[in-house]
Amino acid sequence: MIIQEFKEKTIFITGISSGIGQAQAEAFLKQGATVFGLDYSEKGISDNSAFYQKYKEQFAYRIGDVARSEDVTQAVKAALQKFGKIDILLNTAGILDNYTPTLETTEELWDRVMNTNLKGMYLVTNAILPRMIAQKQGVVVNMASIAGMVAGGGGAAYTASKHGIIGYTKQLDYDYAKVGIRANAIAPGAIETPMNQADFAGTGEMAKWVAKETPAGRWAQPSEVADLTLFLASSHADYIHGTVMPIDGGWIEK
Repeated sequence: MIIQEFKEKTIFITGISSGIGQAQAEAFLKQGATVFGLDYSEKGISDNSAFYQKYKEQFAYRIGDVARSEDVTQAVKAALQKFGKIDILLNTAGILDNYTPTLETTEELWDRVMNTNLKGMYLVTNAILPRMIAQKQGVVVNMASIAGMVAGGGGAAYTASKHGIIGYTKQLDYDYAKVGIRANAIAPGAIETPMNQADFAGTGEMAKWVAKETPAGRWAQPSEVADLTLFLASSHADYIHGTVMPIDGGWIEK
């Protein structure tokens, strides 16, 4: 997918060190955009990584926790100092809860999942949104999940957090669409990322079961989610507001 309009854009991405976040970064970088990343891990984006060396003229990052307001504030400040503006925000950072049901979910696990998946999204959005409003335009793409639409995609905390992301996205767009902001969410199904490597452990029976239960018969690659992100962030999707776009191989159609 080639969309020339991103050559003048700056993208801020959370959860950029691997998986979907890094695939999103690479997709926009290939279009000529500048990208600033925030992640708690430096693995995959450090100065000596192949990714950084390939894109260092267009890319910068900061290590921090999306759930810590100080880390978020410093990252946004660094992004603005480096690139001068932020046009598109991709809230991609997230963690799993290992399908833990509520009676087995500790308060610490609940808080950790909610703080990363939902509170982090709120903190990053609120740090960047005023700049977008001042520019009278901005696009936000939040990473939800099929677990935000149906049960079975995660445990109690993860499913609740992803349902929360969908509600937050809709309200965000509703509140700020008239001042030039557009917000949507993506709901991935089975995507082969480091976060899901446990499903491929050993003989990979869990991964095989997931593929069998998916109507498309396979797992998707992070680049497929990145391609959808390019579309949703582009002017081609300008009339798409507050929606949730599944990319799940047909999982929720069952």
